[in-house]
Amino acid sequence: MKFCVIGVGRFGYNVATTLADNGMDVLAVDGNESIIASIRDKVTQAICLRVIDEEGLRTIGADEMDTVIVAMGENFAQSILITAILKQKLKTRMVIVRSISGIHRDILQLIGADQVILPEQQVGRQLADNLSLPFKALMRLSSNFCISELLTPERFIGQTLGELELYNTYTVRCLALRVNNEVIISDDSYRLMDTDILIIAGNNKDIARISKL
Repeated sequence: MKFCVIGVGRFGYNVATTLADNGMDVLAVDGNESIIASIRDKVTQAICLRVIDEEGLRTIGADEMDTVIVAMGENFAQSILITAILKQKLKTRMVIVRSISGIHRDILQLIGADQVILPEQQVGRQLADNLSLPFKALMRLSSNFCISELLTPERFIGQTLGELELYNTYTVRCLALRVNNEVIISDDSYRLMDTDILIIAGNNKDIARISKL
């Protein structure tokens, strides 16, 4: 897949380099030549584009990308302009934009952004979850529902997932297991060991109840 990351600050840099590490075709774009020089060897292509307008975006082939990530959240006006050009002029398939506030997010959604993310909000919630929940929340799906990691409770050791009937008993589902640092798909016949980690989905209260067993 082809990705374009516009704005190579801390957030954009990490998005671009991680995509490249995962084998994706990545174009990094920024107006600062020194920043482009720092990432040039880590992505497929890096371009210094001082004026990011419709002509410039067409020149770099933004309309041919599978996904464009607009990572310059601090520049409120420019991120809105770039998003509008990508969606309304270039008809880019998928545009994901970094936002810095609720108002910024609302405007981006109105002009057609496919996905808007607020990294600071997400990191803040993750930190609060890790500090206050008795389990490791991997992904929050709503205010009270998440996918979590949980060390096998002592009461579960030696039993199979089928015998435990987690959904019927605790209203949670085991999606996978982390066994010896490898993730495997859950199997009802698998017999749990004390070092296994359950990857489960469910209501926070139900997961917390299991963590206390």
